[in-house]
Amino acid sequence: MTVTAIAAFMVGGAFFSMGTASAATTLAGTCAGSVGGSMGDTVAVQGSSVKEFVRQGAKDQVNVLTFATVWPDALADTIAGKGALNVGTVPNSAGGTIAGDAIGTVVANALKGAAGLGVLPDTQTKVLNSIKSRVAQGCGLTTIATNYVAPGAPGAGNAGTPQARTDTAPGGAAGNLSNLNPGTAGGTGGSAPMRDYGGIPTATAGTAVAPGVRYPANGTLPGDASAPQAGQGDQSGQGADVRDAGNAQSLASNGASNDVQLPMLLAVIVLAGVTAGLVRTWVLRRAG
Repeated sequence: MTVTAIAAFMVGGAFFSMGTASAATTLAGTCAGSVGGSMGDTVAVQGSSVKEFVRQGAKDQVNVLTFATVWPDALADTIAGKGALNVGTVPNSAGGTIAGDAIGTVVANALKGAAGLGVLPDTQTKVLNSIKSRVAQGCGLTTIATNYVAPGAPGAGNAGTPQARTDTAPGGAAGNLSNLNPGTAGGTGGSAPMRDYGGIPTATAGTAVAPGVRYPANGTLPGDASAPQAGQGDQSGQGADVRDAGNAQSLASNGASNDVQLPMLLAVIVLAGVTAGLVRTWVLRRAG
């Protein structure tokens, strides 16, 4: 063989090997749960993992008319003997799902024409639909792409790389956003200086007073010696603003403080009569 022929053979063999390696199948352990694989891989389930769903679906269609032609056990053995059943692929993203209905469709198609589905076409259709429904209820896969790299992450190339950015500061002055967090486009991770809150007044025990007292309308504070105090009157201290509370009047005469007037005498007489009556009542009850 010439050098050219040998080179062509090697290149062709390399392309053939690459094509074979790129077509991979990921076999799930069961028909439910999660399965990991490379993006684009085919996902398959073993027929044995859906065997009981097939058996139960066929049993649901067994009755007095079909018990001789619908064979649930035979259909369960048939699907188990099918080996791996391709049910979907791993998407070109972080992950995805393969619905139970899709798996049920694959199983039903794999059983078409199998012995034990019944004789009449209508019976076969009902049995296959029942099997599909049972598989859909019990199966469902979550696919995880093991080789997925998020945009912007190391190894993702230029995808998602943030571009340098300038912005306009408030008031129209152009500037850069140097104090943004590192995760923000254009940010360098700098931080703003600490704020000074020393000029804010604070309430101190014994000194904080209400604004109305601190700045009274008349310009004076309580206890101010220069301001007239409440209750001050003439030199004798009996000014017009000092008077008895309420409208009480003295029972003594205006002439002498020890002179008892008629109202006082009447009150004493009435009180003595009431007291005598109470004593009499108490004595009579004790005697009885």
